[in-house]
Amino acid sequence: MPLTPLDIHNKEFSTGFRGYNVDEVNEFLDQVIKDMELLIKEKKELEDRAAMLNERIEHYKSLEENLSKSILIAQETAEDVKANARKEAQLILKEAEKNADRIVNEALAKSRKVAIEIEELKKRASVYRMRFRTLLEAQLEMLENGDWEDLEREKSEILVE
Repeated sequence: MPLTPLDIHNKEFSTGFRGYNVDEVNEFLDQVIKDMELLIKEKKELEDRAAMLNERIEHYKSLEENLSKSILIAQETAEDVKANARKEAQLILKEAEKNADRIVNEALAKSRKVAIEIEELKKRASVYRMRFRTLLEAQLEMLENGDWEDLEREKSEILVE
């Protein structure tokens, strides 16, 4: 067990014939006591400081560990966000392609319907022209045949009666 200042202070030496000068020994012991008390005090302060610094080191290690975990979580979250964004972009793209296909198909169907209507109108116009031509030809033939005179006579006969 190490010596304490109190051990030094309480130490008694036996005196012999022509022994050491008691005052000088006591003075030296007092100086040793003061120096030891100072060293013990410094040692205690250094131990306290070392303990405080160790606590701070542990605190910073804990912070470092937490920051590392946070960074990993942030990286994982960023990767998840990127993956979700890619998936969403693919879904949007697929939906846009479906809509585009639907729009194109609708446009094709409408264009076919319009083409059929145009053909029907062309047929009707052709039939109408044919009928109109037949009517005009019949009217011209009537004009050329002189049937008008017969009609005029009939008309005057009807009026006379």
